[in-house]
Amino acid sequence: MARESSNGEVYTSTKPPPPPSPLRSAKFFQANMRILVTGGAGFIGSHLVDKLMENEKNEVIVADNYFTGSKDNLRKWIGHPRFELIRHDVTEPLLVEVDQIYHLACPASPIFYKYNPVKTTKTNVIGTLNMLGLAKRVGARILLTSTSEVYGDPLVHPQDESYWGNVNPIGVRSCYDEGKRVAETLMFDYHRQHGIEIRIARIFNTYGPRMNIDDGRVVSNFIAQAIRGEPLTVQAPGTQTRSFCYVSDMVDGLIRLMEGENTGPINVGNPGEFTMLELAKTVKELINPDVEIIMVENTPDDPRQRKPDITKAKEVLGWEPKIKLRDGLPLMEDDFRARLQVPRKN
Repeated sequence: MARESSNGEVYTSTKPPPPPSPLRSAKFFQANMRILVTGGAGFIGSHLVDKLMENEKNEVIVADNYFTGSKDNLRKWIGHPRFELIRHDVTEPLLVEVDQIYHLACPASPIFYKYNPVKTTKTNVIGTLNMLGLAKRVGARILLTSTSEVYGDPLVHPQDESYWGNVNPIGVRSCYDEGKRVAETLMFDYHRQHGIEIRIARIFNTYGPRMNIDDGRVVSNFIAQAIRGEPLTVQAPGTQTRSFCYVSDMVDGLIRLMEGENTGPINVGNPGEFTMLELAKTVKELINPDVEIIMVENTPDDPRQRKPDITKAKEVLGWEPKIKLRDGLPLMEDDFRARLQVPRKN
């Protein structure tokens, strides 16, 4: 079975994937699509669950160890007959019968993944191995949320899927960057060796409601600081760039990739590029014009530029982001104010 990856190479799997549940071909019984979401109590995962649960033909199982996720993100689904929540660490094997696996489990912000780098590497490597073993056993299609961090501190701009990256293998961020690179390797090796149906999304900076408030990511930092009336701390020199995709656009891209026929890897992100100083000024203008902006020391291995080339996503998935940064930031503000218990001033 030949499949084209997004960098143009054709991979031929050695054997077809095993058939899914026999109920799929039953004459009188229409089974629901059973979908496992690892990391489903997290920021992007919980929004993905919301979208999947809108379809009455989907049954969703979430596996999460709540290291960075929260049961609160899923509270509206707890007790729903088509929803199941399992406290589970993906570094341990999981035995469930499913048709699709969205494998999102992994701490994704520097504060969390540097807190326990060995655990981060284990989650990326052993966790992905376990999910691929599950996919092989039950014949499920599996989607991995990889990351723009596989490009490291890129020497090409913007980054397309054929770029191999410029990554420090022994830096403080390497547990995440290299962990995700190994996860992608495992995905393609299972695909070639065992015929597993795989999908790889390389997701770029994402923002929206339910982000961890103090997770060290720049958008949540700035919004929390602005709401508290604290100075916005921009890491020097302030000219480094990021691109920010609103979470509903991200979820739409992931579902399109899962339902499509391309293995990926495919960049999913918003190509609108902002310097950190521009972002701080926008947050200040929209949320609290009274706060000041100050420069602080930068963290090691912080990429200078990050912008996705989403040509492939447009061509293959018919996807591009719809929500602009200026429209998305106010949608986050209400959620953050409720959690920080800081009401708007009249």
